[in-house]
Amino acid sequence: MFEFFFKYPLPVFRKGSLVFLASWPLWSLALAIAAAAGALAWLNWRRRAAAGSPVRAGQALTIWLLQSSLAVLLLLLLWQPALSLSTLAPQQNIVAVVLDGSRSMDLADDGSPRRERMLSLLRGGLLASLERRFQVRLFQLDGGLTRLASLDDLKPGAPATRIGAGLQRLLDESATLPLGAVILLSDGADNTGGIGLPAITALRQHRVPIHTIGFGSTAIVHDVELSGLDLPPRMLAGSRVEAVAAIRQSGFSGQSARLTVRKDGAVLAQSNVVLGPEGKTQTERILFNAGPAGVSNIDVSLAPLPGESNSANNRLTRAVFIDGSPRRILYVEGEPRWEFKFLRRAVEDDKSLQIVSMLRTTQNKIYRQGVSNPKELEDGFPSKVEDLFDYQAIILGSVEAGYFTTTQRDLIREFVDRRGGGLLFLGGRFALADGGYQAEPFPELLPVELPRRTGTFVREPAYAALTPAGRESLICRIEDDPRANVERWKKLPYLANYQDAGTPKPGALLLASMTAGGAKLPLLVTENYGRGRTAVFATAGSWRWQMLQPLADMSHETFWRQLLRWLSGLTPSHVAASTPEPIVQDAATVELRADVRDATYLPAADAQVEARLSQGGSTLPPVPLRPDPRQPGVYTGSASVPQPGSYAAEIVATRSNTELGRSVATFRREDGTAENFHQEQNRDLLDQLASQTGGRYFRPNDTGQLPSEISLSSAGISQHETRDLWNMPAFLLLALLLRSTEWLLRRRWGFV
Repeated sequence: MFEFFFKYPLPVFRKGSLVFLASWPLWSLALAIAAAAGALAWLNWRRRAAAGSPVRAGQALTIWLLQSSLAVLLLLLLWQPALSLSTLAPQQNIVAVVLDGSRSMDLADDGSPRRERMLSLLRGGLLASLERRFQVRLFQLDGGLTRLASLDDLKPGAPATRIGAGLQRLLDESATLPLGAVILLSDGADNTGGIGLPAITALRQHRVPIHTIGFGSTAIVHDVELSGLDLPPRMLAGSRVEAVAAIRQSGFSGQSARLTVRKDGAVLAQSNVVLGPEGKTQTERILFNAGPAGVSNIDVSLAPLPGESNSANNRLTRAVFIDGSPRRILYVEGEPRWEFKFLRRAVEDDKSLQIVSMLRTTQNKIYRQGVSNPKELEDGFPSKVEDLFDYQAIILGSVEAGYFTTTQRDLIREFVDRRGGGLLFLGGRFALADGGYQAEPFPELLPVELPRRTGTFVREPAYAALTPAGRESLICRIEDDPRANVERWKKLPYLANYQDAGTPKPGALLLASMTAGGAKLPLLVTENYGRGRTAVFATAGSWRWQMLQPLADMSHETFWRQLLRWLSGLTPSHVAASTPEPIVQDAATVELRADVRDATYLPAADAQVEARLSQGGSTLPPVPLRPDPRQPGVYTGSASVPQPGSYAAEIVATRSNTELGRSVATFRREDGTAENFHQEQNRDLLDQLASQTGGRYFRPNDTGQLPSEISLSSAGISQHETRDLWNMPAFLLLALLLRSTEWLLRRRWGFV
């Protein structure tokens, strides 16, 4: 219909630029339009004056506008409007037709398999139409790129799709050829998770338009999918861990599904999940115990529902490293008090937490507990980097800031910032504002703005309550069930005392508040600082949670263990190993990264670093890691992973044959599993790929204009064309419309 009225297809107007072929300059056109409009205005005024009957000004203006519009149209046609555009020279350019050969194209979500519809489209006339204008080359895209002699050579069922890498290879290999365009026929499924900005930028540099034809439904069909799993790759032995599962479903709203967590095949936790609105992603949290140390597989799965179209996407597995080394926490207390006794007692049976405490009994005497040797803390709080940095966290109790020297204060700041340790401030008579913690560097470290007054510690009852952030935090999870946990906090005995900690900073997280003296005050506030973490627990009276409850109640112990695990568990060692992604999809290599620090936790730019990979009982050859010139102390490298399964990469750093440290990173290689997930058409990816490269996205039923669209490319061998517009049917219809409308209005208004 568009071509009937406007003579040419829509792509011609999108690609072309308007020109005038008449030899007269454009300023003369503007002058002629002004003269015609003025003459028509004068004639209408004379006619209105001679008519003898009153004609409204609005009616006269309408008639003049219609007459002027017709005059403008006729003058434009006299100047011979045309479209100037570049087109591909016939049979001198190559068009690459890229066919998705992955397993997801076997899905039959629209009545017939996607691959069958793709081949039917090509054989139904599209391929022949392209061959009449261009030299057509066929390719199969899956995990790689393969040239095809004909459509019959397509080999379906490949377990992977790498769209970005495949198109990049095609354009690189065709750089010296007259490639006019690329046509990608696909459902948009990509095992790399999409096409990022670097890949898009690289494709755009070739200046070849990529047109995409999308197959498959854009919504999941009668399926429940475990679309994501958030799980820490590293955890402390015996700790409570929270797995966050992302679930999408279609056709099962309101139904219940069983969510199960397994470790190396053994069931750790289960819960019933009520599926939410269709098509929306919901997150479900489930707690489990990490168990003993070692490298393990954590498997999270949803039990298949009756009638589910695809149960292969109901399970996700992650390789994790469970660290069995204890976290050493230095607890500095300025006076004997119940909180000191009960805090130590709460974690004494936890093998992952080791409290090393120094209690000031008199002004010049301290009482040490939990020291590893008689020399530890012999001279009081450490004044050397290597002594303080041996701990993973610090707790400051009721001890005034003036107790520490300037050197020790600076060390505390470096402990958090450079070491990456945790720092917890407790409430007390000599703590926070009452302890002079407005002195540097503590205002910088504290997650709160302290009050500018003293007398903030009060020995009166206070009642704790969770904030919305605290309900989501594992630190405050006393009960596994979130609703039961909120109620459990409401039933906790009141705190024996409280302290006004001030106002949480903008970047801080308020996890718990307390009601005391008719006011609501912050109780537990956390914040990230540098490489580490800081927190304030503004009371010294949580011991009543143990004293006033049955002996078997573990609320007090659970809270303190989880708070101290959060405080110390993320503190890195001298070597911090990591991988970009926990899953390597259908690839034989993995990228490894190590942040290496020396004895004082400064970046070690002169270390020798290697990765030692193991899978099960097999050990692979060591892989050297090279320094990253942009980041001192960071080392990177690629390691070969020859077969699917879970891997542990132990990264060891040495300097002059002396070991600086070691760390473990875990990951999995999975082949052929990504095609089971996100099986709906990825319209966004195909749309973005086309629009960013100068192409267009097409649905299979709308590809009639595709050959014409390709012809308008300037990527290959092109020729310049000028196409006349003066004889478009639309101009004639517009002139008739303007003239007939004017005549009808003049008759009606008597303006003749």
